[in-house]
Amino acid sequence: MIRNPRDLLNGTVEVSALPMIFTRINDAVNDPRSSIADIGRIISEDSSLSARLLRIVNSVLYSFPSKIETITRAVTIVGTQQLRDVALATSVMKMFAEMSEDLLNMEAFWHHSIGCGITARILASYRREPNVERFLVAGMLHDIGRLLIHTKMADQARAALLRCESSGELLYKVEVDEFGFDHAAVGGALLQLWKLPASLEEVVTCHHNPRRAQRYAVETAVIHVADVIAHAMRLGNSGERFVPPLDSRAWERIGIPLSYLSETMDQVDRQINDAIKMIRPDARK
Repeated sequence: MIRNPRDLLNGTVEVSALPMIFTRINDAVNDPRSSIADIGRIISEDSSLSARLLRIVNSVLYSFPSKIETITRAVTIVGTQQLRDVALATSVMKMFAEMSEDLLNMEAFWHHSIGCGITARILASYRREPNVERFLVAGMLHDIGRLLIHTKMADQARAALLRCESSGELLYKVEVDEFGFDHAAVGGALLQLWKLPASLEEVVTCHHNPRRAQRYAVETAVIHVADVIAHAMRLGNSGERFVPPLDSRAWERIGIPLSYLSETMDQVDRQINDAIKMIRPDARK
């Protein structure tokens, strides 16, 4: 019987560890002895990952004046930590590429997730946050727990969605009522299992309840606001029937004027379609 997120993760061999290529990239980035050339060589060993990263850095997300044609050049211009973070998001997406769509529309799921990530990156840029790619990644992975719930608890997940559709209740609240935990807690537990940064774990765990965030309150607030904006713009589908309420304290915490909201949405509109094509080139049109 599954009583908590840890029970859900036990025995889930297919997600028990991140791909080895990402682990090697991460180790190299964290090793002060590693050079840009070293990191570039590791990434280049995986042709699929290399192609994905080059598509992304040549997309409207970055809008560099000239085309970047090599991984080493991409690492030099974008940055080691930043490219590592983008590699994480694309690696996780690939892990779930073969997931059944009997219950969950993967196109709509990733559309929403990428939309949240792009929105978070734009908000973080306005705030002049360092390494805005970590916000892109956090947004892209904020609902990752839903994929595990739908994989391991398909019948219960279906019942929760049906209840949301009929009652209009918020999905994460229905999950807590039905399972004793929600997809945010599952996602946080998965990131902890993968030994990813504590900041990413807390952001994912608390994105529906940003006031619970302790060490990374600003980062969590940014993802919470970005998630609400992505819902309001109807970017894909997160499973919610209605736009979730915006936490007023989270909005105050990020310190962005209301007048910038329209500009944020305009930027998301300009970037979302190209970003999806670059990040998920095999997605159905």
